[in-house]
Amino acid sequence: MSARDTILNRLRERADGPLTAPESDFAVVTHRGWNAEERLARFVQLITSVHGEVIHTAPEEWTDALAKVLAEKGVKRLALGREHPVAAEARRALADAEVELVDVDRDIEEWQREQFESVDAGLSSTRGAIAETGSLWLWPTSDEPRLISLVPPIHIAVLDADAIEDTFYDVLECHGWASGMPTNALLISGPSKTADIEQTLAYGVHGPRELVVLVRHDGPEPGDER
Repeated sequence: MSARDTILNRLRERADGPLTAPESDFAVVTHRGWNAEERLARFVQLITSVHGEVIHTAPEEWTDALAKVLAEKGVKRLALGREHPVAAEARRALADAEVELVDVDRDIEEWQREQFESVDAGLSSTRGAIAETGSLWLWPTSDEPRLISLVPPIHIAVLDADAIEDTFYDVLECHGWASGMPTNALLISGPSKTADIEQTLAYGVHGPRELVVLVRHDGPEPGDER
């Protein structure tokens, strides 16, 4: 008899009766009870603690904030989509800027070398964020493929503050993943980081070395008592 069969037989012959599945209790993964300001503050605290950069901006001024980030970081070539409202609005705002806009809605073979060698930053929308872990969540599409958030040295993500949920479970529930799970979803909790055998932490080895989150909202910044 194999070791596997031995283990299974022991489970079947339990003296205290058959194994039963515990009753579902999702209270441990949801119902944090945070309000919108608390969710935003927690998200900012956690993502900045791992070297993420957060810039608060009014919804109607976010492209000005984007242009400022591009100038400060010396971005000359920006990869972005076309159809998503974030990409479309960015394209209009940067039409006369000294930044080359790189189309990403192409077959990977057409611009593989270009994206790895000459793109300075990638701009993407987000579907929301998770306050409990300080994570962004994205659903890549053909218009905004996942590579624009994984390959360029700088990833710039646009987040609406009212799209921050308490927990990952709340994201699954609120957006109906059980009935329509995405073929690919990204959870991003900071810039790319890794460590060697001596535990020396390095950023940008396997992905973006910088993550900049433009958070659009009308309220005060977390910690602003005015």
